[in-house]
Parts: sequence; C-alpha cells; structure tokens
Amino acid sequence: MGFIPFIILGLIAGAIAKLILPGRQGGGWFATMILGVVGALVGGWLGGLLFNLNLENFWSFQSWALAILGSLLVLFVWGLITRKKK
Repeated sequence: MGFIPFIILGLIAGAIAKLILPGRQGGGWFATMILGVVGALVGGWLGGLLFNLNLENFWSFQSWALAILGSLLVLFVWGLITRKKK
C-alpha cells in the first residue's frame, strides 16, 4: 500500500475507533485521527508479525480490521496516559 492510501486508511480508522471508544481522551478529533495513523501502523505491524498477513491491498477487510483494532489499542493507551487523576 502506498503512503497516501495508508494515511487515508489511518485517518478513517482513527475516526471509527473514536466512534467505537468514546471518551475524554486528550487532544480532540485531530489528535484522534493522528493516533489512528499510528494505530494503523501498529495494527499492520502486529498483523504481519503475529499472523503473517499481507496488507498491501487498501480495500482488504484484513487491512481495515487491523487498522481499526490498532487504532483502538493506541487510543485506549492514549486515554490512559492523558487521563486526569482525581
């Protein structure tokens, strides 16, 4: 997958992850979509490492699922880091 399709996939995955995991993570929508790009990278890396998946196709269900799962993971960790302690 090229650089631009990867960025688009990550941005959309970040938005979907925010819809699935709403909350008060710091940074708003823009930071969430940037975290989505990072999450897509993490999801793709873990998918390739653990399952030996080929994630070269933008329209592949595997690519989207791993990008969204990676975005959820990164968004969850970001929420733990930025959570205000009471």
